[in-house]
Parts: sequence; structure tokens; C-alpha cells
Amino acid sequence: MSHASAAMPGQSLKGLDGTTLGLYAATVFLWGVSWIGIRAQLGVVAPEMSVLWRFLLAAALMWGWVLATGHRVRFALADHLRFAAVGCCLFSFNFISFYYGGLSVPSGLLSVVFSLASVFNLVLGFLVFRQRVEPRVALGGVIGVLGILFLFWPEITGAGFNAAALKGLALCVMGTLFFCSGNMISTVVQRRGVPLLSATAWGMTYGCAVLLALNLLRGNAFIIEPTVKYIGSLIYLSIGASVLAFMSYLTLLRRLGAARAGYATVLFPIVALTVSTLIEGYVWTPLAVIGVVLALLGNVLVLRRPVAK
Repeated sequence: MSHASAAMPGQSLKGLDGTTLGLYAATVFLWGVSWIGIRAQLGVVAPEMSVLWRFLLAAALMWGWVLATGHRVRFALADHLRFAAVGCCLFSFNFISFYYGGLSVPSGLLSVVFSLASVFNLVLGFLVFRQRVEPRVALGGVIGVLGILFLFWPEITGAGFNAAALKGLALCVMGTLFFCSGNMISTVVQRRGVPLLSATAWGMTYGCAVLLALNLLRGNAFIIEPTVKYIGSLIYLSIGASVLAFMSYLTLLRRLGAARAGYATVLFPIVALTVSTLIEGYVWTPLAVIGVVLALLGNVLVLRRPVAK
């Protein structure tokens, strides 16, 4: 987003106005808590169906936002093919992978794996756009991956081997790769001058179409679990995590620029792990502490930009 704030990426958050800090806190909290909401969706309703309900509501709200603000809605066929690809990566297969991964992985660890999106974006950026990788950034990627290995070391080694947890880890990694692939396609779309809001609304729409087809193919029941936990988490994920957080983040991009706003991804796991500890009873071990610290440190190194001289 070339029209983002011209503030220097190397600056700290000190001195920012209250509105900006409030938006930053809202973004971190809304997306940080969303992982426990995903876990609350699991059980009675098929994960694919829960993701469909989530984005049907989110897409309706997003279209209302697009139409209310007068954004363009008509695009060429080539753009629609890209929107469909974004829908597959960002608004269907990405979340299906994480919902299934959540069956065996605590919600806090889901967010830690997802935080490595900055590392995967780095690799895909090099492979797709031939973007140069600085040694410091490469080191951050290695440290971040080491952090995930520490977190799941009991499941990786023979002692305490847990095939279900490893399957959950693999699904989370797959979901993150889908997300990052969607980012690459979105970059191409934005370079063509397509408004981000319009592209997102269309992407959600195509994602819903893919989810509908997948649910029909799998013969899933079109049901909603009639409990406060399920309906409450569905509303939160649709409105809070998929629309309000997105609006807050877009505003941050305009105010701070992509580099500084990106630090929110470092803080998501801290919120998610705190919630997981309080609600799910996640048990911290020395290896888990080391793993989280390394994962967050790796993200900081990847996202950090040198201070301009």
C-alpha cells in the first residue's frame, strides 16, 4: 500500500497518538483471541461447515462495507480468476487446515505456528518475486523454525511420541503455507491497482463457493450447533476476527505503514498463549518457553527494518 503512513519503520511506538495505539491493541487482541474461538467451533459441526458459516457472515458484512464506501465491484475475468485463487488460499483451505489442526493442537500453539507466516512469506517472496534475502532476515527465519521444533520436541522424539499432535502441526504448517500463497497472489492483485476492500470481498465470496462445494462433496450436514459457545464463537470469528480486526489493521497500515503494523503478528501468540493457559490449562515446560521465545525472536528479526541514518 504505497499511500501508507510515511513514518520511519525503525521508529518505536513511543509518541503515537491514543487512537493509533487503540487500533494496534484492538488488532492484536481480536486476532490473538480468535484462536480460542476456533477451538470452540470444533466438535459437533464439521470444520468445513464452520468455516463456511464464518465467511458467509463475514462476506455479507464485507460487501456491505464495500458498497457503503463506493468501492469498485466490476473487474475483468483475469482479476476474478485471481480473486478465486485468493479465496481458495486465504478464506477456505487455510482455515480448514487450522480448524482440523486445532483438534489436536492447543489454540496458543496454533497462533505460534501461524506467526511463522512472516518466515514463509520471505521464502515465497524469494521463489516467486526473486526478492533478495538479507542475512539477518535469513537468520530470523532459522531461529523461528527452531522455536517450533522446541515447542513440539516431545512429539517429535520417541519419548512421549504423539502422532495426532504431529499431524496437527503438519496441518497448521500447511494452513500457513496456504495463507502465504494467498499473500503472494494478493500482491499481484494489488499491483494491478485493484482496491484491497473489493478484492477481499470477492475473495471471501469465492472462498464461500469453494467451501459450499466441498461440504456438498463430503456430504456434511448443514447444521449449526445450538449452544452459546458455538454461536458466540461464530459471531466473534465472523465479526470480530474477520471484519473488525481487518478494519483496524487496514487503518494501521495507513497510519504506520506495513513494516510497523506487521509487528502485530509477533504479539498475537502472546495473547493466544495467555488465553490458552487460563482457559485450556496449557502446561508450560522449559522447552515450550524456549520455543516460544525463539519463535518470537525469529519473527522480530524477520520483520525488523534497520533504522534510517
